[in-house]
Amino acid sequence: MALTTTMAKLRAVLFGATGLAGQQFVSALKAHPFFELAAVAASPRNAGRRYGEALAEGGWFLAEPIPEAVASLPLLEAAKVEASDFELAFSAVEADVARELEPRLARLIPVFSTASAFRYDADVPLLLPPVNASHLPLVRVQRARGFAGYVAPIPNCTATGLVVALAPLVERFGVQAVLMTSLQAVSGAGRSPGVAALDVLDNVIPFIPKEEGKVEAEARKILGRWASGQPSVDAHPMRLSATCTRVAVLEGHTETVSVSLGRQASLEEVRAAMRDWRGEAAARDLPSSPPRWIEVLDAVDRPQPRLDRETHGGMATSVGRLREDAVLPNGVKFVLVSHNTKLGAAKGAVLVAELAKSQGFL
Repeated sequence: MALTTTMAKLRAVLFGATGLAGQQFVSALKAHPFFELAAVAASPRNAGRRYGEALAEGGWFLAEPIPEAVASLPLLEAAKVEASDFELAFSAVEADVARELEPRLARLIPVFSTASAFRYDADVPLLLPPVNASHLPLVRVQRARGFAGYVAPIPNCTATGLVVALAPLVERFGVQAVLMTSLQAVSGAGRSPGVAALDVLDNVIPFIPKEEGKVEAEARKILGRWASGQPSVDAHPMRLSATCTRVAVLEGHTETVSVSLGRQASLEEVRAAMRDWRGEAAARDLPSSPPRWIEVLDAVDRPQPRLDRETHGGMATSVGRLREDAVLPNGVKFVLVSHNTKLGAAKGAVLVAELAKSQGFL
């Protein structure tokens, strides 16, 4: 007898399910064609309660309701979950928790994570599928750790939008240097401890701990070169300087970017490079892939987070205000908006899992 679509789905467990990123995972996995969210896990404080019960008193932050099938699931204590009961895991926990949890799971199953704990390890690819789907086979190197599975983290949410916008420029013209200043949404800080309302209202906070170093290192790793047989990725040699700030926006990171190209190019050439870019072929037809990864906007007052963060379901990066930069050699500058909790978090991790399945790594 043929298996039904539901029976053929891979069973997934979600860790950190009650947090903001965890909630976005719940939304991204609703009625997913590849994966069934079979279990949700959280801290011992919530273990044993139904997912919907734990979030009933103002804890659910998405506009859509909690899917009924997930609302009724009991919250498992993360430390007691057996990886052998599932075929893959999604992790939305903090880095210190991930450092212990994710290797335990990876001994048996793949782990797709939003945490930063393993992003900088040599045998761990930092996957943004339209840009570097070809780095995925690097996970095989993790077998030396005794893993039957692997850990596959996604990049920092600020680096994500930046790299998407840079990728066609790297391919077409080369990139020598980048200056970026971010105006980051408060949702990027999570729910707790997060950013206090009285700190961010009527204010710009000009420092986000560790953020600038993450962006600078991760962008170069994602855009770097890897070939089969190499034990690690060779980082892109571009020089990158980031200044990261927090602003009173709920969701959607805005970034102002100045780029020194490898050769002279007209604004029309740059605009065409972005508009024509379709990313790596392996990432084009996945369930979460948008029809275009970059939308170039001509209006002088776009992009704006409130208007553009949900473009193509929050999976596209919107670019506008493309101009020459007279300070940098072969300089161009632009503004981008990217959805930090969708492409930059949960849906981005689900996209990596979709890539892994399509390429035979699940």
